[in-house]
Amino acid sequence: MHPAVHSHSPPPPPGDPSLRSISRLFPYLWEFRGRVLLALALLVGAKLASVAVPLVLKDIIDSLNKPRPELVLPLAFIVSYGLLRFVSTTFADLRDVVFAKVTQRAMRRISMAVFQHLHALSLRFHLERQTGGITRDIERGSKALSSLVGYLLFRITPTVLEILLVAGILFVKLDWVFGVLTLITLAAYIGFTVTITEWRTQFVRRANTLDSEAYGRAIDSLLNYETVKYFGNEKYEAARYDKSLIEWEDMALKSQRSLGMLNAAQAGTIAVGVTLMVLRAANGVVHGTLTLGDLVMVNAFLLQMFQPLSFLGVMYRQIKESITDVERMFALLQRPREVEDAPDARDLDVVAGEVRFEHVSFAYNADRPILHDVSFTIPAGRTVAAVGSSGAGKSTLARLLFRFYDVGAGSIRIDGQDIRQVTQDSLRAAIGVVPQDTVLFNDSIYYNIAYGRPDARRDEVLEAARAAHILHFIEALPQGWDTVVGERGLKLSGGEKQRVAIARTLLKNPAILILDEATSALDTKTEKAIQAELLEIARSRTSLIIAHRLSTVVEADEILVMEGGRIVERGRHTDLLEKNGVYAHMWALQQQAEEEVA
Repeated sequence: MHPAVHSHSPPPPPGDPSLRSISRLFPYLWEFRGRVLLALALLVGAKLASVAVPLVLKDIIDSLNKPRPELVLPLAFIVSYGLLRFVSTTFADLRDVVFAKVTQRAMRRISMAVFQHLHALSLRFHLERQTGGITRDIERGSKALSSLVGYLLFRITPTVLEILLVAGILFVKLDWVFGVLTLITLAAYIGFTVTITEWRTQFVRRANTLDSEAYGRAIDSLLNYETVKYFGNEKYEAARYDKSLIEWEDMALKSQRSLGMLNAAQAGTIAVGVTLMVLRAANGVVHGTLTLGDLVMVNAFLLQMFQPLSFLGVMYRQIKESITDVERMFALLQRPREVEDAPDARDLDVVAGEVRFEHVSFAYNADRPILHDVSFTIPAGRTVAAVGSSGAGKSTLARLLFRFYDVGAGSIRIDGQDIRQVTQDSLRAAIGVVPQDTVLFNDSIYYNIAYGRPDARRDEVLEAARAAHILHFIEALPQGWDTVVGERGLKLSGGEKQRVAIARTLLKNPAILILDEATSALDTKTEKAIQAELLEIARSRTSLIIAHRLSTVVEADEILVMEGGRIVERGRHTDLLEKNGVYAHMWALQQQAEEEVA
């Protein structure tokens, strides 16, 4: 379990999902509460200074509008005017500087939490996911965090604060009609904005979903570049991608049209409100109840207030869109882990390394059972092989032992310890796997081998490469150990990739070894060279070999023959041949096939 993932991810409160998403941000922000409070203080200071500017401007106009204005008084007001302008701008800039660390750290911690949680999710999730779509969700979610915090704290809050202050000042200094007109205009504006934006959010959400799907399809197609070429399906792939883009285009157009409707409603509301207030102020000046300074003050307030208010619709839309993106990212955090450490899980204590499967049954889906009451033991330091046709359940044994999945019934024990009662980290540290399908990082060969034990010394990495019979190949390359293997290792042949996988597993030096069709991608000559080495390595470890080619398991201490998720025969190679059963039949077929190839 990763504490970092959970320590800042409290259970979501009931209610609106938007409010849940916003509430989940607070623990990340509150970590720097001193900076948050200072930024809020600077925000309030900036707004107070901003609201004071039209008041000082009124006094300047009224002072200059006298028959014989005195120069000293307007000069003091003018200096105050300039100072308030400076304070308003400077405090706003300081606020952004103070709060920058809070936003960046929150983005970093949430991104880390999602990254760790994705690695903690089960293999089932990763087999079903679309890498491109998830990458897009995380990317958009991280950016949305910054937008959401910025808009909520530093755009919406000060704008609402300013409007309330202005309404109060107009109510007190002039008359109640100005305050009421301000609040009515504000209410109408927010009403239109919220109603129309809520309606158009469905288009935005659908457009984002289609965007992720299109991006995922594009990535999937490019990752399978060679397959596309093999079947000449470039036009088919382009048509699939264009189908996603057509749907996205349709939603994007609906979103744009609804935006135009919203902008028109907002502009109309502001125009009506401003006209009514200036008309009343001008009427007051004509009748002598208001001064020219009051008219200028009202006009300045309106310009100052409605300028940020004109962006309120944009801000609200951005907040809704950001919340949508953040929701998708937090939805990843809320995905339950299929395989969890028990609350009282201990580290695995490997004494000898005996592995025991006790009446194990398992199904990937309830309607499709894979293993049925499988029992066998791999004594410490011995090698057991599982053979059988595709779909017999051989690789499932390896996945269950590595605890990619938990057994449906029965148990798996290592030195008597149920693997569900030990930590996953300690279990996997004790097991080394050479898989059938080797995937490498798009980095150097040295990095990929050293990945088996990142803190290993260089001479240990070289020794692992030598044991895997790949050292000579690496040193003969123009760039040697610094050769970049390409995405998923595509620049190497299947055999070279497999030898890199064997080398990094040897470097890990595990107590228990799983070879899952480990030499299936190798040519016969290379396979025989590595087989001898693998068998030598396996002799000093508890080993489970999953094999299709029976020639790779003739030296095993016991061979399990599987059919339909059950062990139908077991014994040493010679014993099984003497039984003249399933294994003997498989052996005869493979020998005949090899002779025909030869």
